[in-house]
Amino acid sequence: MKFSSTNSFVLVLSGLTLPAAALNDGIARKPQMGFNTWNSFKATIDESVMVTAAEKLVSLGLKGVGYIYANMDEGWQANYTREETGGKLLANSTRFPNGIKHLADRIHNLGLKVGIYSDAGVWSCFKNPGSYGYEYEDAQDFADWGIDYLKYDNCAGAESYYHPPQVRFGEMRDALKATGREILFSLCEWGYMFPWLWSHEIGHSYRMSGDIYQHYTVDKSGCRGKTAYSLTTGDGGCSVLTIIRKMREITQYQQPGSWADMDMLEIGNVVNATVYEEQTHFSYWAALKSPLIIGANLATISNSSVEILKNTEIIALNQDDLTVAPWYIASISIENNQQYWAGPLSDGWVVLMTNELKTEQDLTIKWEDIDGLPAGKWRVRDIWERKDLGVKSEGVTVEGVKYFQTKVLKLTKEKR
Repeated sequence: MKFSSTNSFVLVLSGLTLPAAALNDGIARKPQMGFNTWNSFKATIDESVMVTAAEKLVSLGLKGVGYIYANMDEGWQANYTREETGGKLLANSTRFPNGIKHLADRIHNLGLKVGIYSDAGVWSCFKNPGSYGYEYEDAQDFADWGIDYLKYDNCAGAESYYHPPQVRFGEMRDALKATGREILFSLCEWGYMFPWLWSHEIGHSYRMSGDIYQHYTVDKSGCRGKTAYSLTTGDGGCSVLTIIRKMREITQYQQPGSWADMDMLEIGNVVNATVYEEQTHFSYWAALKSPLIIGANLATISNSSVEILKNTEIIALNQDDLTVAPWYIASISIENNQQYWAGPLSDGWVVLMTNELKTEQDLTIKWEDIDGLPAGKWRVRDIWERKDLGVKSEGVTVEGVKYFQTKVLKLTKEKR
C-alpha cells in the first residue's frame, strides 16, 4: 500500500497499524463490485436466474458504474458424491442444462465477469459436494469453464476441527494459482479466527462477520458477537448497524488485494426500508472499502434502490485511489445516539455522520476532532443531497438529520 507522508501521519495519529502486504497478483486492487444470488434466491438458482441478473446489470446501468461480476452462489451443484462422479464437481443438469461454461460464455458476451461458489469442506452448507480434498481438480474445472471469481464458504464439518481455515483456504489459493487464470478469491469464513490478521496472504477479500440480516438495526438471536473480535463472530443474523460497529476495530487492515467484506448488500431487499436506511447502508459499505456485491433481485428491485446503488459520488469513495478506509471517531461519538467517521481520500477527506435516535437531531463535527486533518479552510459537499455547503474554517453542523440517516460529506481543501 502506498501512502504520502501526510497520510502515513494520519494513520499513526489515529492509532492505526499498517497491515502486511497482500497477494501481489494484480487482482482486486480496488474492492470488487457485482451481484450475487444468495440474499434473494438462497440455493434455488438456475440458468435463467443468472442470465436475467446479468442482463439486468447491463440494462439498469449498473455495469456502467462498476458492477461487473455476476456471481452464482450455492445451488448450482449436482448433489452426487465424488465417488459417483469420478471425483468431478458437476453442475445440476436440471437447473443448468447447458452447463456452466455455456453460462459463463453468455455472461462474458455481455462484457461481465462470472463467479461461482464452493466450500472448504467435504460438503457445502446445503450438503452439496464441497471442494475439500479436490481443490486442484475443482480449480482447474473452474478455470476451464471461464470462471473469474470464487466465493469459498466455510461449512467444513469435521474438517474444521482438524484443519484451520488458513490451511483449507490456503490449499484452494494454491490450486487457483496453478490454473494460470486470474480468479478473484473471496473467503467466506464469517470472521472466524480473525481473518484480517492472516487472509492477506490467502485471498482477495474476506468476510469479517457472520451473515447479514435483512434489518438495519435489529439482530437475529444468532448474532451473538457484537465486536469483530468476538469468538462467536461466525454466527449469522447480524444487522447493518452491528456490522458497521464491528468495522470500528478493523478498518486499518483494508488494503489493495485484501478487503474486509461486510457481506452482500441488502439494498432493495428489506421490506418498508426508508431511503435514509438504504443510503446509510450503502454509505458505510462504500466508504469503509467493503466489496459492493448487490444481493437484491434485479428483476424486481425498485428504481429508488437502483439509484442509490448507482450513486457515482458514493461509489468513488469505495474506488478511491488512496485505498484508505475511514476510522471511527470515538471521542465525539455517542453509543446508540450518533456516530462519526472520517478518513483521507486521494483528493480530500470524507466524513460520515449518523443519527441513531428515532427523532431528528443536529450533528456537528469540528475539524480539530479529526486526527491528521490539515488546518485551514475546507469546502464541504453533502454527497447525498448533491449540494455544496460552502467553505468552513472550523467545522460543520448539519441540521435536522433524520433517524438512521447518514450525512456523507466530501471535504476539499480551499487553496485561497
